[in-house]
Amino acid sequence: MDVAMIELSATAAVAAMRAGDITALAYAEALLERCVEGVALNAFITLDPEAVRAGARAADAHRAAGGVLGPLHGLPIPVKDSVNTAGIETTLGTKALRRWVPARDATTIARLKAAGAIVLGKTNIHELSFGWTSSNLEFGAVRNPYDPSRIPGGSSGGTAAAVAARMAPLGVAEDTQGSIRVPAALCGIAGFRPTTGRYPNDGIAPITALFDQIGAHARCVADLALFDAVVSGEVAGIEPATLSGLRIGIDRDFFFAGIDAEVAALVEAALALLSAAGAVIVEAPVAGLGAVLPVAMAIQVHDVVPALERYLADSGAPVDFEALFAGVSTDVADVFAQVALAGAPAAIAEDVYATARDTARPALQQAMSAWFAEHRIDAMLLPATMVPATPVADEGDVEIGGTPVAFAIAIARNTTPCSTLGLPGLVLPCGLTAAGLPVAIELDGPAGGDRRLLAIGMAVEAVLGALPAPILRG
Repeated sequence: MDVAMIELSATAAVAAMRAGDITALAYAEALLERCVEGVALNAFITLDPEAVRAGARAADAHRAAGGVLGPLHGLPIPVKDSVNTAGIETTLGTKALRRWVPARDATTIARLKAAGAIVLGKTNIHELSFGWTSSNLEFGAVRNPYDPSRIPGGSSGGTAAAVAARMAPLGVAEDTQGSIRVPAALCGIAGFRPTTGRYPNDGIAPITALFDQIGAHARCVADLALFDAVVSGEVAGIEPATLSGLRIGIDRDFFFAGIDAEVAALVEAALALLSAAGAVIVEAPVAGLGAVLPVAMAIQVHDVVPALERYLADSGAPVDFEALFAGVSTDVADVFAQVALAGAPAAIAEDVYATARDTARPALQQAMSAWFAEHRIDAMLLPATMVPATPVADEGDVEIGGTPVAFAIAIARNTTPCSTLGLPGLVLPCGLTAAGLPVAIELDGPAGGDRRLLAIGMAVEAVLGALPAPILRG
């Protein structure tokens, strides 16, 4: 395996292939070899090396014939297995959809392919994207590259593990309440959830259209910007922002309350570095933010079943929701039976749902918009998760400073506001714990401020630096 090749960013790899410094086939072989080396991470559900090689040979032949080369020429990209891919199985991580091959790509995948990308494979996920561990009972648990006894986060855990482990520099993920950002944080990479609706979401297994958003994992912000340019169509270059005078807002009352001591220390160190670089740290609470968690859950558990029913019908899946649910693993089925199925004991009443959707959420969106404007905030900064990666198969309470905290709160409390309110969110690593586990910050921007947030992320990344690559264990 060519170590220099697998360490290339997507931007650098594409530039090298376009220039003829390396062939697409040689690059694909290096990544495929790394996939074999990291097979114990269980990052992929479907991986077809011959199809990848065929795509790489076609890319090389296209270049040799003088064809126009796309911005992703020859780049193998892993895709979360909740995103439809023509000619490749799309399982949603569940039994009933084993061997189902969609007739057409999701629009985002079609745009990536049109830009020259090759689908590397379909990555393992939390079943039906309904959880934060990626401990899939049907296809096996995904493992964290920094410590295989720990979770990679979910639901896009396979993509995050693959990118962190150098199986690919750029991958497709998806986020409803943190499913891009949690895995990015726990696996020590960058993850970008754009403003809701910035990238097309058709052909993606849903939870709720109000929050669902496809996005990307990478190891640097420049690659996230490359992905953004291809999928959004905004192709003008993004330059790093100037940190001097940049106003970074923090809400300690919500995001910093009760977090793990090592997480707190590393995030505070990141804030100190940014302050030393000229950023202005503005401490101000967001009015009413504590109401966001029940609003988020009410909308998701109400919408998920009808959303899946529509997705299965629209995608031409071979099963309806009833048949799909009959094969769902017990952990996810139990949650659906408790909160999401018709007649579930904790189902959300229609009036409660309507209030959450039509009153509470818009009020929170208005409060957040006013907070950015009133305090002249360029980006909000927060600890991405309350704790580092937790052990696989341990989803009980997490002990933080001697206090038991519900697993879902410890993992997803801090990612919830961004997706619930439709904001762009960018996760960046900020250090390792004493046990070698990644810790990350999240930067959120005002709705529609995606390119500005990526520019800020480039500047922040330059100050904080990247983590050392994980050492894969057999």
